[in-house]
Amino acid sequence: MTIAAPVSTLPASFRPKRRLGFNTRVSFNDEAGPARGLREGIELFKEAERLGYQSGWAYQRHFDHYLSSPLPFFAAAGQHTKRIKLGSAVIPMRYQDPILLAEAAGTTDLLIDGRLELAISTGANAAFDAVFGAVDTDARTEAKRRQARFLAAIGGEVLHTVAGAGQGVPEGTELRVTPHSPTLRSRIRQGSASLGSAVQAAELGIGLICGTVQHDQAEGETFGQYQARIIEAFRATWRKTWATEPPPVAVAASILVGTTAELREKYAAYDLERRTKGIAASRPKGALEPARQPPRVQISPVFQGTPDRVIEAVFNDPGLAAADEVVLFLPPAFGLAENVRLLTDLAETVAPALGWSPAS
Repeated sequence: MTIAAPVSTLPASFRPKRRLGFNTRVSFNDEAGPARGLREGIELFKEAERLGYQSGWAYQRHFDHYLSSPLPFFAAAGQHTKRIKLGSAVIPMRYQDPILLAEAAGTTDLLIDGRLELAISTGANAAFDAVFGAVDTDARTEAKRRQARFLAAIGGEVLHTVAGAGQGVPEGTELRVTPHSPTLRSRIRQGSASLGSAVQAAELGIGLICGTVQHDQAEGETFGQYQARIIEAFRATWRKTWATEPPPVAVAASILVGTTAELREKYAAYDLERRTKGIAASRPKGALEPARQPPRVQISPVFQGTPDRVIEAVFNDPGLAAADEVVLFLPPAFGLAENVRLLTDLAETVAPALGWSPAS
Protein backbone atom coordinates (compact mmCIF):
# COMPACT_ATOMS: atom_id res chain seq x y z
CA MET A 1 0.00 0.00 0.00
CA THR A 2 1.33 3.42 -0.96
CA ILE A 3 1.83 5.89 1.88
CA ALA A 4 0.19 9.25 1.17
CA ALA A 5 2.37 12.28 0.70
CA PRO A 6 2.59 14.67 3.66
CA VAL A 7 0.39 17.75 3.69
CA SER A 8 3.44 19.99 3.36
CA THR A 9 3.81 18.89 -0.27
CA LEU A 10 0.45 20.37 -1.33
CA PRO A 11 0.75 22.53 -4.47
CA ALA A 12 0.40 26.25 -3.78
CA SER A 13 -2.86 26.53 -5.78
CA PHE A 14 -4.45 23.49 -4.14
CA ARG A 15 -6.93 24.06 -1.31
CA PRO A 16 -6.56 21.52 1.51
CA LYS A 17 -9.58 19.24 1.78
CA ARG A 18 -10.68 19.54 5.40
CA ARG A 19 -13.86 17.51 4.79
CA LEU A 20 -14.31 14.25 2.92
CA GLY A 21 -17.66 12.88 1.80
CA PHE A 22 -19.23 10.29 -0.47
CA ASN A 23 -22.26 10.18 -2.75
CA THR A 24 -24.32 7.02 -3.16
CA ARG A 25 -27.37 6.22 -5.27
CA VAL A 26 -28.70 3.81 -2.57
CA SER A 27 -29.51 1.53 -5.48
CA PHE A 28 -31.08 -1.91 -5.65
CA ASN A 29 -31.42 -4.60 -8.30
CA ASP A 30 -34.21 -6.93 -9.37
CA GLU A 31 -32.67 -9.92 -7.62
CA ALA A 32 -32.10 -8.60 -4.10
CA GLY A 33 -34.93 -6.05 -4.07
CA PRO A 34 -35.33 -2.56 -2.56
CA ALA A 35 -35.45 -3.51 1.14
CA ARG A 36 -31.95 -4.94 1.01
CA GLY A 37 -30.68 -1.94 -0.95
CA LEU A 38 -32.04 0.47 1.67
CA ARG A 39 -30.55 -1.51 4.56
CA GLU A 40 -27.18 -1.72 2.83
CA GLY A 41 -27.38 2.03 2.28
CA ILE A 42 -27.61 2.54 6.03
CA GLU A 43 -24.67 0.16 6.57
CA LEU A 44 -22.63 2.22 4.11
CA PHE A 45 -23.24 5.40 6.12
CA LYS A 46 -22.23 3.58 9.31
CA GLU A 47 -18.99 2.37 7.74
CA ALA A 48 -18.21 5.83 6.38
CA GLU A 49 -18.64 7.37 9.81
CA ARG A 50 -16.35 4.70 11.28
CA LEU A 51 -13.70 5.67 8.72
CA GLY A 52 -13.97 9.34 9.69
CA TYR A 53 -15.90 10.72 6.70
CA GLN A 54 -17.56 14.02 7.50
CA SER A 55 -20.47 13.78 5.04
CA GLY A 56 -22.57 11.25 3.17
CA TRP A 57 -24.85 12.18 0.28
CA ALA A 58 -27.66 10.30 -1.47
CA TYR A 59 -29.14 10.94 -4.89
CA GLN A 60 -32.87 11.17 -5.58
CA ARG A 61 -34.44 9.56 -8.64
CA HIS A 62 -38.13 8.87 -9.20
CA PHE A 63 -39.56 5.68 -10.73
CA ASP A 64 -36.27 3.79 -10.91
CA HIS A 65 -34.00 1.43 -8.93
CA TYR A 66 -32.66 4.24 -6.74
CA LEU A 67 -33.67 6.20 -3.65
CA SER A 68 -36.83 8.18 -4.45
CA SER A 69 -37.47 9.74 -1.02
CA PRO A 70 -34.21 10.73 0.72
CA LEU A 71 -35.60 12.32 3.89
CA PRO A 72 -37.12 9.18 5.45
CA PHE A 73 -33.87 7.40 4.62
CA PHE A 74 -31.82 10.11 6.34
CA ALA A 75 -34.09 9.98 9.39
CA ALA A 76 -33.42 6.23 9.59
CA ALA A 77 -29.68 6.48 8.86
CA GLY A 78 -29.40 9.21 11.46
CA GLN A 79 -30.54 6.81 14.16
CA HIS A 80 -27.60 4.52 13.33
CA THR A 81 -24.94 7.27 13.19
CA LYS A 82 -23.84 10.11 15.47
CA ARG A 83 -21.49 12.50 13.66
CA ILE A 84 -21.61 12.21 9.89
CA LYS A 85 -23.60 14.88 8.01
CA LEU A 86 -26.40 13.49 5.82
CA GLY A 87 -27.14 15.23 2.55
CA SER A 88 -29.20 14.99 -0.61
CA ALA A 89 -27.34 15.47 -3.87
CA VAL A 90 -29.62 16.50 -5.37
CA ILE A 91 -33.38 17.01 -4.99
CA PRO A 92 -34.80 18.54 -8.21
CA MET A 93 -37.35 21.14 -7.15
CA ARG A 94 -39.63 20.96 -10.22
CA TYR A 95 -41.63 18.06 -8.78
CA GLN A 96 -41.44 18.93 -5.08
CA ASP A 97 -44.19 20.53 -3.03
CA PRO A 98 -42.04 23.19 -1.30
CA ILE A 99 -44.08 23.36 1.91
CA LEU A 100 -44.32 19.58 2.39
CA LEU A 101 -40.60 19.30 1.66
CA ALA A 102 -39.86 22.02 4.24
CA GLU A 103 -41.94 20.20 6.86
CA ALA A 104 -40.20 16.89 6.17
CA ALA A 105 -36.77 18.54 6.14
CA GLY A 106 -37.34 20.30 9.46
CA THR A 107 -38.60 17.09 11.06
CA THR A 108 -35.66 15.07 9.75
CA ASP A 109 -33.08 17.66 10.79
CA LEU A 110 -34.38 17.78 14.35
CA LEU A 111 -34.46 13.97 14.58
CA ILE A 112 -30.79 13.70 13.54
CA ASP A 113 -29.53 16.59 15.71
CA GLY A 114 -28.92 19.18 13.00
CA ARG A 115 -26.89 16.99 10.63
CA LEU A 116 -28.98 17.49 7.48
CA GLU A 117 -27.37 19.15 4.45
CA LEU A 118 -29.83 19.42 1.59
CA ALA A 119 -28.66 20.06 -1.96
CA ILE A 120 -31.44 21.09 -4.34
CA SER A 121 -31.47 21.87 -8.04
CA THR A 122 -33.53 23.94 -10.46
CA GLY A 123 -32.33 22.34 -13.68
CA ALA A 124 -34.59 20.64 -16.21
CA ASN A 125 -35.08 16.93 -15.55
CA ALA A 126 -37.21 14.00 -16.70
CA ALA A 127 -40.67 15.00 -17.90
CA PHE A 128 -43.01 13.61 -15.23
CA ASP A 129 -45.79 16.15 -15.77
CA ALA A 130 -48.23 13.31 -16.49
CA VAL A 131 -47.67 12.03 -12.94
CA PHE A 132 -47.04 15.17 -10.87
CA GLY A 133 -49.14 17.60 -12.90
CA ALA A 134 -48.36 20.18 -15.56
CA VAL A 135 -47.71 23.89 -14.99
CA ASP A 136 -48.22 26.98 -17.13
CA THR A 137 -44.52 27.80 -17.40
CA ASP A 138 -41.28 26.01 -18.25
CA ALA A 139 -39.64 23.50 -15.90
CA ARG A 140 -36.74 25.73 -14.81
CA THR A 141 -38.90 28.74 -14.03
CA GLU A 142 -41.27 26.57 -12.00
CA ALA A 143 -38.36 24.94 -10.17
CA LYS A 144 -36.98 28.36 -9.20
CA ARG A 145 -40.41 29.44 -7.93
CA ARG A 146 -40.66 26.34 -5.76
CA GLN A 147 -37.09 26.77 -4.57
CA ALA A 148 -37.83 30.31 -3.39
CA ARG A 149 -40.95 29.13 -1.56
CA PHE A 150 -39.02 26.28 0.07
CA LEU A 151 -36.24 28.59 1.27
CA ALA A 152 -38.80 30.97 2.74
CA ALA A 153 -40.52 28.09 4.51
CA ILE A 154 -37.42 26.59 6.15
CA GLY A 155 -36.26 30.11 7.02
CA GLY A 156 -39.28 30.52 9.30
CA GLU A 157 -41.01 33.19 7.22
CA VAL A 158 -44.74 33.79 7.46
CA LEU A 159 -46.36 31.91 4.59
CA HIS A 160 -49.90 33.13 5.09
CA THR A 161 -51.94 35.27 7.48
CA VAL A 162 -55.45 34.02 8.10
CA ALA A 163 -57.78 36.75 6.86
CA GLY A 164 -61.24 35.49 7.77
CA ALA A 165 -63.33 33.31 10.03
CA GLY A 166 -64.06 29.61 9.54
CA GLN A 167 -60.53 28.57 8.61
CA GLY A 168 -59.78 26.46 11.69
CA VAL A 169 -57.61 29.04 13.45
CA PRO A 170 -58.28 32.61 14.65
CA GLU A 171 -58.24 35.46 12.16
CA GLY A 172 -54.83 37.12 12.03
CA THR A 173 -52.93 33.90 12.76
CA GLU A 174 -49.57 33.79 10.99
CA LEU A 175 -48.81 30.41 9.45
CA ARG A 176 -45.23 29.13 9.47
CA VAL A 177 -43.79 25.69 8.82
CA THR A 178 -43.45 23.52 11.92
CA PRO A 179 -41.44 21.95 13.34
CA HIS A 180 -38.87 24.63 12.61
CA SER A 181 -35.14 23.89 12.67
CA PRO A 182 -33.54 27.34 13.15
CA THR A 183 -30.19 26.61 11.48
CA LEU A 184 -31.33 24.40 8.59
CA ARG A 185 -31.33 27.14 5.95
CA SER A 186 -27.61 27.69 6.50
CA ARG A 187 -27.08 24.07 5.42
CA ILE A 188 -28.88 24.26 2.08
CA ARG A 189 -26.82 24.02 -1.10
CA GLN A 190 -27.42 24.40 -4.79
CA GLY A 191 -26.45 21.45 -6.93
CA SER A 192 -24.65 23.18 -9.78
CA ALA A 193 -23.99 22.01 -13.33
CA SER A 194 -23.38 25.43 -14.85
CA LEU A 195 -22.04 28.91 -14.21
CA GLY A 196 -25.56 30.37 -14.04
CA SER A 197 -26.73 28.04 -11.27
CA ALA A 198 -23.61 28.80 -9.21
CA VAL A 199 -24.23 32.54 -9.46
CA GLN A 200 -27.88 31.97 -8.54
CA ALA A 201 -26.83 30.03 -5.43
CA ALA A 202 -24.57 32.83 -4.27
CA GLU A 203 -27.26 35.45 -4.81
CA LEU A 204 -29.70 33.38 -2.75
CA GLY A 205 -27.16 32.97 0.04
CA ILE A 206 -26.99 29.18 -0.10
CA GLY A 207 -24.00 26.88 -0.47
CA LEU A 208 -22.69 25.06 -3.53
CA ILE A 209 -22.00 21.46 -4.47
CA CYS A 210 -20.72 20.69 -7.97
CA GLY A 211 -21.80 17.39 -9.49
CA THR A 212 -20.49 15.00 -12.13
CA VAL A 213 -22.42 16.50 -15.07
CA GLN A 214 -21.93 19.97 -16.57
CA HIS A 215 -23.28 22.03 -19.46
CA ASP A 216 -22.71 25.40 -21.14
CA GLN A 217 -18.93 25.14 -20.99
CA ALA A 218 -16.78 27.12 -23.43
CA GLU A 219 -15.49 25.47 -26.60
CA GLY A 220 -12.45 23.32 -25.74
CA GLU A 221 -12.83 23.87 -21.97
CA THR A 222 -12.14 20.75 -19.92
CA PHE A 223 -14.45 19.54 -17.17
CA GLY A 224 -12.01 20.61 -14.46
CA GLN A 225 -11.36 24.02 -16.01
CA TYR A 226 -15.07 24.81 -16.24
CA GLN A 227 -15.66 23.53 -12.72
CA ALA A 228 -12.96 25.84 -11.38
CA ARG A 229 -14.59 28.75 -13.22
CA ILE A 230 -17.98 27.84 -11.71
CA ILE A 231 -16.50 27.80 -8.20
CA GLU A 232 -14.75 31.14 -8.69
CA ALA A 233 -17.97 32.72 -10.00
CA PHE A 234 -19.82 31.49 -6.91
CA ARG A 235 -17.22 32.91 -4.55
CA ALA A 236 -16.94 36.24 -6.37
CA THR A 237 -20.73 36.69 -6.48
CA TRP A 238 -21.05 35.76 -2.80
CA ARG A 239 -18.44 38.32 -1.74
CA LYS A 240 -20.07 41.00 -3.88
CA THR A 241 -23.61 40.21 -2.66
CA TRP A 242 -23.03 39.53 1.03
CA ALA A 243 -19.64 41.14 1.79
CA THR A 244 -18.56 38.01 3.66
CA GLU A 245 -16.43 34.99 2.85
CA PRO A 246 -18.41 32.26 1.03
CA PRO A 247 -19.14 28.88 2.63
CA PRO A 248 -17.03 25.84 1.68
CA VAL A 249 -17.65 24.39 -1.78
CA ALA A 250 -18.03 20.62 -2.25
CA VAL A 251 -17.21 18.77 -5.48
CA ALA A 252 -18.34 15.24 -6.36
CA ALA A 253 -15.71 13.19 -8.18
CA SER A 254 -15.01 9.61 -9.24
CA ILE A 255 -11.77 8.88 -7.36
CA LEU A 256 -11.12 5.13 -7.50
CA VAL A 257 -7.90 4.18 -5.78
CA GLY A 258 -6.53 0.83 -6.97
CA THR A 259 -4.46 -0.62 -4.16
CA THR A 260 -4.14 -3.97 -5.97
CA ALA A 261 -3.69 -5.00 -9.59
CA GLU A 262 -7.15 -6.59 -9.58
CA LEU A 263 -8.78 -3.38 -8.35
CA ARG A 264 -6.89 -1.27 -10.86
CA GLU A 265 -8.18 -3.49 -13.67
CA LYS A 266 -11.74 -3.24 -12.34
CA TYR A 267 -11.62 0.54 -12.03
CA ALA A 268 -10.05 0.94 -15.47
CA ALA A 269 -12.97 -1.04 -16.91
CA TYR A 270 -15.43 1.29 -15.17
CA ASP A 271 -13.52 4.29 -16.50
CA LEU A 272 -13.83 2.93 -20.05
CA GLU A 273 -17.54 2.22 -19.56
CA ARG A 274 -18.15 5.76 -18.30
CA ARG A 275 -16.24 7.32 -21.18
CA THR A 276 -18.09 5.08 -23.66
CA LYS A 277 -21.63 5.06 -22.24
CA GLY A 278 -21.62 8.38 -20.37
CA ILE A 279 -24.50 8.77 -17.94
CA ALA A 280 -25.72 5.25 -18.79
CA ALA A 281 -22.66 3.61 -17.20
CA SER A 282 -22.85 1.33 -14.14
CA ARG A 283 -26.56 0.69 -13.68
CA PRO A 284 -28.01 -1.96 -11.34
CA LYS A 285 -29.95 -4.82 -12.91
CA GLY A 286 -33.44 -3.64 -13.79
CA ALA A 287 -32.68 0.10 -13.74
CA LEU A 288 -34.14 2.21 -16.51
CA GLU A 289 -31.98 3.21 -19.43
CA PRO A 290 -31.52 6.99 -19.37
CA ALA A 291 -32.36 9.19 -22.32
CA ARG A 292 -29.54 9.89 -24.73
CA GLN A 293 -26.95 12.23 -23.25
CA PRO A 294 -27.74 15.74 -24.51
CA PRO A 295 -25.20 17.54 -26.72
CA ARG A 296 -22.87 20.05 -25.06
CA VAL A 297 -23.04 18.06 -21.81
CA GLN A 298 -19.84 16.88 -20.13
CA ILE A 299 -19.44 14.17 -17.51
CA SER A 300 -16.62 14.18 -15.01
CA PRO A 301 -13.46 12.13 -15.55
CA VAL A 302 -12.62 9.05 -13.52
CA PHE A 303 -9.44 9.38 -11.46
CA GLN A 304 -8.20 5.80 -11.25
CA GLY A 305 -4.94 3.96 -10.86
CA THR A 306 -2.32 3.56 -8.14
CA PRO A 307 -2.53 5.86 -5.09
CA ASP A 308 0.42 7.94 -6.32
CA ARG A 309 -1.11 8.32 -9.77
CA VAL A 310 -4.48 9.32 -8.32
CA ILE A 311 -2.90 11.88 -5.99
CA GLU A 312 -1.05 13.48 -8.90
CA ALA A 313 -4.21 13.56 -11.05
CA VAL A 314 -6.27 15.18 -8.28
CA PHE A 315 -3.56 17.78 -7.65
CA ASN A 316 -3.55 18.67 -11.36
CA ASP A 317 -7.32 18.97 -11.79
CA PRO A 318 -8.40 22.65 -11.57
CA GLY A 319 -11.88 21.88 -10.22
CA LEU A 320 -10.72 19.59 -7.44
CA ALA A 321 -7.89 21.98 -6.59
CA ALA A 322 -10.39 24.83 -6.12
CA ALA A 323 -12.85 22.86 -3.95
CA ASP A 324 -12.93 22.80 -0.16
CA GLU A 325 -14.51 19.35 0.15
CA VAL A 326 -14.25 16.26 -2.04
CA VAL A 327 -17.27 13.96 -2.28
CA LEU A 328 -16.47 10.48 -3.62
CA PHE A 329 -18.99 9.50 -6.31
CA LEU A 330 -19.63 5.75 -5.92
CA PRO A 331 -20.49 3.73 -9.06
CA PRO A 332 -24.24 2.94 -8.82
CA ALA A 333 -23.91 -0.76 -9.67
CA PHE A 334 -21.22 -1.45 -7.04
CA GLY A 335 -22.31 -3.43 -3.98
CA LEU A 336 -21.82 -2.68 -0.31
CA ALA A 337 -18.48 -4.49 0.03
CA GLU A 338 -17.08 -2.81 -3.09
CA ASN A 339 -18.16 0.62 -1.90
CA VAL A 340 -16.70 0.12 1.58
CA ARG A 341 -13.42 -0.87 -0.06
CA LEU A 342 -13.49 2.33 -2.13
CA LEU A 343 -14.16 4.45 0.96
CA THR A 344 -11.42 2.71 2.92
CA ASP A 345 -8.72 2.95 0.25
CA LEU A 346 -9.44 6.63 -0.46
CA ALA A 347 -9.35 7.50 3.25
CA GLU A 348 -6.16 5.56 3.94
CA THR A 349 -4.02 6.28 0.88
CA VAL A 350 -5.06 9.47 -0.94
CA ALA A 351 -7.16 11.72 1.30
CA PRO A 352 -4.37 12.44 3.86
CA ALA A 353 -2.21 13.75 1.01
CA LEU A 354 -4.99 16.21 0.17
CA GLY A 355 -4.88 17.77 3.62
CA TRP A 356 -7.66 15.66 5.13
CA SER A 357 -7.78 14.12 8.57
CA PRO A 358 -10.65 11.88 9.74
CA ALA A 359 -13.34 13.04 12.12
CA SER A 360 -12.80 11.65 15.59
